[in-house]
Amino acid sequence: MVQAKTWILSRHFDGFPKDSNFELKLEQLPEPKEGEVLLEALFLSVDPYMRLFSKFRMVEGDVMIGTQVAKVIQSKNPAFPVGSHVVGWCGWRTHTVCDGTDLTPIMPDWPQDVPMSLALGAIGMPGLTALLGIEEVLGLQAGETLLVNAAGGAVGSLVGQIAKIKGCKVVGSAGSDAKVAFLKELGFDEAFNYKTVGSLEEVLKKASPEGYNCYFDNVGGSFSSVALLQMKEFGRIAVCGGISLYNDNTPQTGPYPQMIMILKQLKMEGFIQSRWVHKRPESLKRLMAWTKEGKLQYREHITEGFENMPAAFMGMLQGENIGKAIIKV
Repeated sequence: MVQAKTWILSRHFDGFPKDSNFELKLEQLPEPKEGEVLLEALFLSVDPYMRLFSKFRMVEGDVMIGTQVAKVIQSKNPAFPVGSHVVGWCGWRTHTVCDGTDLTPIMPDWPQDVPMSLALGAIGMPGLTALLGIEEVLGLQAGETLLVNAAGGAVGSLVGQIAKIKGCKVVGSAGSDAKVAFLKELGFDEAFNYKTVGSLEEVLKKASPEGYNCYFDNVGGSFSSVALLQMKEFGRIAVCGGISLYNDNTPQTGPYPQMIMILKQLKMEGFIQSRWVHKRPESLKRLMAWTKEGKLQYREHITEGFENMPAAFMGMLQGENIGKAIIKV
């Protein structure tokens, strides 16, 4: 029998997560039955959505939600042979026995010189979020101007690069000078540290005096209240995240967007990339091709050790990572 380590949500978050919200437990796994596989985690992901979804999709005592890249070490399911690799919705666990329902095989022609951890990043959910948000929600066109916040993170850094591939002007906001330097390396036309600017309104106006056609929002809150005022008429907003709101005990209030949305005839749409699951294979192939061609660059913030997952999760929520936050088991 295999012993799995798991991190459970011992107590629902009250404000910003704390060590006391998590508990490390051991679990004895049964032998796989017919149709089942035994997985061993190689890389695990920590993402902002985990903080949000914990409120609605978890009860105390559940294993923390999330995805991982895992290796099949035992198999009684011909679809997943021993030695193959998958992306699995397995949560924060080192080993999993499952029937394959929530598993996606890694692309069969995955290049040896591309880290497999990118299946959790640029060639995975964050990459799909960036690409589909741009194409399916914003309908971004060559020559347009796009604003993206949390631009130094897993999704935002890809949003800006894909927009540049499509021939657009890109303005990015990030939370440190190091992240701003990273964005300039990636080819962002303008980038700024929102924590050190005197006036967000003024820096947005200076970066693009004519306004913005599209806004890819990962932050929400007061940033978005200011950004909406800088949108061009008929502008489009993709609401991907609201990390400035996730840890609030008391919901933030106003300003309210209805008047500016009416006057500028803006379109705002929230989305989750899984809506376009039918586009996943083709989209991943494009992301891989751009990565191989050097058009899509990536950076990973790797934490060693499964025991450090809560610290990595909290660090990610505080913006410690540049690019994708990954745990290497």
